[in-house]
Amino acid sequence: MSRLPVVFFGHGSPMIALEQNHVTRAWRAIAERIERPRAILCISAHWLTQGTAVTGMVAPRTIHDFGASFPQALFDVQYPAPGDPALAQRVAELLAPMAVGIDRDWGLDHGTWSVLRHCFPDADVPVVQLGMDIAKSPLDHWQVGERLRPLRDEGVLIIGTGNIVHNLREMDWGNPDAPPYPWAARFNAAMLEAVVEDRPEAVIDYRSLGTDATLSVPHPDHFWPLLYVLGARHAGEAAVLDPDFIHHKSLGMTSIVIGAA
Repeated sequence: MSRLPVVFFGHGSPMIALEQNHVTRAWRAIAERIERPRAILCISAHWLTQGTAVTGMVAPRTIHDFGASFPQALFDVQYPAPGDPALAQRVAELLAPMAVGIDRDWGLDHGTWSVLRHCFPDADVPVVQLGMDIAKSPLDHWQVGERLRPLRDEGVLIIGTGNIVHNLREMDWGNPDAPPYPWAARFNAAMLEAVVEDRPEAVIDYRSLGTDATLSVPHPDHFWPLLYVLGARHAGEAAVLDPDFIHHKSLGMTSIVIGAA
């Protein structure tokens, strides 16, 4: 099996799990372009942990981790992909001597299944989630991704799901296609330029962009998955951005494929 790419998905609202649009079609096209993985390791914005953890159950549950205001159809979605305890152990091995907890309670949150049900609708590829330790620095998160690079040569597709720009409080809910706020556009452009030019240090040091970074990343949970993806990148690998836009003025929907043939 050839080396698999690594992918960051700008996942947006949980409702995208039910939608068919240009974003979901692009996600499906990404999955169709790459070699079928034997397993998936997902770093989702929605699993923050105290210490590093990885799901180790045989049959992870589908977690509906969103508010009751969403329609019942979304709560009815199940993504019954199998787990992969052996992959969980391999992740722990690669990250040693860092302590890695083998979690058997979490499952697959919507940051994972809302994307994967479009990419792999049959739910027949085993999925393991990696929890993001809230005590780690941006550099620490990047370094975890770096230590996971060997998985790409072992048939494992590493994906991160989140958003480069994610400010829900400032979103213009009634105008999804409005031009982005200037601060969102500037921050997004700076980060994507650094990704395309393979300058991970600029992404790791995103806070140096001051107010633009503070407004675009008011909480780092949706930004951190990008750092894992960039850590798993080999030097010089090309990055392709598709789709690439900002929704509702402050929700980045860019997806990035790195290292595809």
